[in-house]
Amino acid sequence: MSEEEGNLPEGGSGEGKRRTGGNKEDVDLASVYVSDAQYNRNIYFDTSPAAVRLYLRYHHWLLKVLLYVFILVDLSLAVFEDPAVFPLPTWATMLVELVCLLVFTVRLVHYAKVIPRDKFWKDPKNICIIIVLMLTLVDMIIYGALRAADCSALRWSRVLRPLLLVNVTEGRQLRRAFRSIRNALPQIFYVFLLFMFSLLIFALMALKLLGKRGLTTIDGAPYFRSYLDIVFDLYVLVTAANSPDIMMPAYNASSVFAIFFIVYILINTYIFMSVFLAVVYNNYRKYLKEEVRQLVRAKRHKMARAFGVLQEGGEPAVSRADWNQLVRRVRPGISTAHRELLWSVSDDKNQGRIGKLAFVQLADLLNIEVITLKSRPHPLRNVCPALYLSAPSRLLCRLVQHRAFAVAYDIIILVNAVFIGLDEENPMVADSEWAFLALYLLEILLKLYVFEPRTFFSRHSFWNWFDTVIVVSALVATIINSALKSSGGYTSRQILDIVFILRVLRLIRVVDSIKRFRTIINTLIRIGPAILTFGQLIVVVYYIFAMVGMELFKGKVTFYGDPGDPNEASCGNPLLGGTAFARLGYCKNNFNDVAASFVLLAELTVVNQWHVLSGGFAIVTHVSARIFFVLFHIVVVIVIINIFVAFVLEAFFVEYSLEKSDLQTALERKIEELELAAAQEMLESHLVNAMETADSDQGSSQSEDSKPGLRFKIASKRYRTVDALLQRMFESDLDPEDDDAAGAASGNFSNPTFSAA
Repeated sequence: MSEEEGNLPEGGSGEGKRRTGGNKEDVDLASVYVSDAQYNRNIYFDTSPAAVRLYLRYHHWLLKVLLYVFILVDLSLAVFEDPAVFPLPTWATMLVELVCLLVFTVRLVHYAKVIPRDKFWKDPKNICIIIVLMLTLVDMIIYGALRAADCSALRWSRVLRPLLLVNVTEGRQLRRAFRSIRNALPQIFYVFLLFMFSLLIFALMALKLLGKRGLTTIDGAPYFRSYLDIVFDLYVLVTAANSPDIMMPAYNASSVFAIFFIVYILINTYIFMSVFLAVVYNNYRKYLKEEVRQLVRAKRHKMARAFGVLQEGGEPAVSRADWNQLVRRVRPGISTAHRELLWSVSDDKNQGRIGKLAFVQLADLLNIEVITLKSRPHPLRNVCPALYLSAPSRLLCRLVQHRAFAVAYDIIILVNAVFIGLDEENPMVADSEWAFLALYLLEILLKLYVFEPRTFFSRHSFWNWFDTVIVVSALVATIINSALKSSGGYTSRQILDIVFILRVLRLIRVVDSIKRFRTIINTLIRIGPAILTFGQLIVVVYYIFAMVGMELFKGKVTFYGDPGDPNEASCGNPLLGGTAFARLGYCKNNFNDVAASFVLLAELTVVNQWHVLSGGFAIVTHVSARIFFVLFHIVVVIVIINIFVAFVLEAFFVEYSLEKSDLQTALERKIEELELAAAQEMLESHLVNAMETADSDQGSSQSEDSKPGLRFKIASKRYRTVDALLQRMFESDLDPEDDDAAGAASGNFSNPTFSAA
């Protein structure tokens, strides 16, 4: 796995002539550089016109979506393969996988056409994809031949499927997460060695202290007689999964032995586990900062290259016409007003052209979220102005827009929460739901009367859509449920469950009314894309362990779901009869299909009772099966979860406390100078604003001018890309040369390089 290696191209088949800017080929090449800078892609591509066109096609959103669809289909095949959730014939799943392999091959060939051949074969991620494709094809042939001969066969290549998700060009965020793990591993390894040394020493002391006392567990099993069993039990104790059970036999024999376990927990659980987190956090931050530094240098270099392509006749400037063409190519969905605003920020002195310093900032400007608010009059104002502009109507509008109106409905929601918790069989409680539904419908109708409907139901008005869908759905479900009850027929439990869920979901809206809650949720939403990267990482690791687990443990544990079945008491395996695994009803926790495997791995991630789960599989296979579960705990809980916690801590701190960047401030100043700033009441950071990503309609109230117009506001702490967030996180720690304006102006950019992933 690797990030795209090498420096940005200084030449190529398309760079032999002197460019003067303005033509389509120049704009295409410049748009590639700017797009790469905006999304921090570091691909060494051929700059010939044909290669640039192929490169633009390679990054088309539809092709990317199709690629991820086929990756998802490829990963989902485990649902239909033996052991399957929904069994399909072997030939059907293999045919689908063959189509997926063909798509991945075509995508790889397309990529090979846009970069120099020597760079393609030096990139480890390309080699990895080729090896995965070849090994998968070989495995399919061998597996198909063995199944045709009615022989036992193993699909070992399934464990390689997640590597395609990691190594595709678009998976750079996921590769960065794996690099964070790889870079942190050496320091984690040394701490882990010290931890294991401490564990082994304590296990030896426990053997000598307790091994000869003839103690037994609550199940009558020998207590602390085997050194390896002691090591495993003490390892589990570090996770607190078997506390205080593991201590009780010794504690019951003598209270003095409690000192041993308390000291052990203090050293290994609290000190060593905290050191693990500290080491992971420190190394993660160190290497991520270095990578962000390289990203910033690469971004500046790419923008300088784009400027060199577009500059007029060798003069160090880009014209407004070329700049507009470029922005339209890079951001085709951007509004004309937004584009003019960005130009006015870049051309602050109104010269009609911009120099390199201003041009280099374009990628960062495009990554700042600017929301365009379109004002338009309410339809009722045009249809019946006399009624809509009358004194009673104006009073009603002022009341609905007043803060007291929102507070009143927050109180209604809280009162509704109390009624939801009461006995549903009570007639008064049941009838009260109609009153609450009427109040919520009244609120929606009043808001539609005050605010322009297209504004109220704009695609980014999250809370308005949320309220309306929840209230209307609850009303329909309640009517259906009441009709079924009054008809004398059966009461649909499913419909009643839907009603209950919708009532509870309605309570979520109160979160938006409390400023501290709103701030925290907005922060979580803004760092959401970065968190999703670690979600992909967890899926990759889960998938690999699930494939291995299914091959090792499939069919060893069976869930029957019938308490009367004699096999249920032993989970279908006589070896589990009377064990804690069977007594606790863990039969459904098995590796008999990919869905059950993922659920079991999620339970292991939570840690509680993981020793019972691992013990059950060790009983039905071999004691060495514990190694599988210990490895999972080390990889997921100790390493990945700690890195995830480190990232969330860093990102949350930055999002929660950092002020606006200089570019954001300059953009806001320009909006104010042009008198295009949105009204102050529109700038409140409600969740609805945090979820907006483009233009939004802003209807005018009766107190506003009826003429349509445009207003802007900055979504001040949101970022179009994860890399933009990372740059913001480490802005204060970057070397001056990485963001040096003089360097940008003079064009003194050194070619950045990225370490292998």
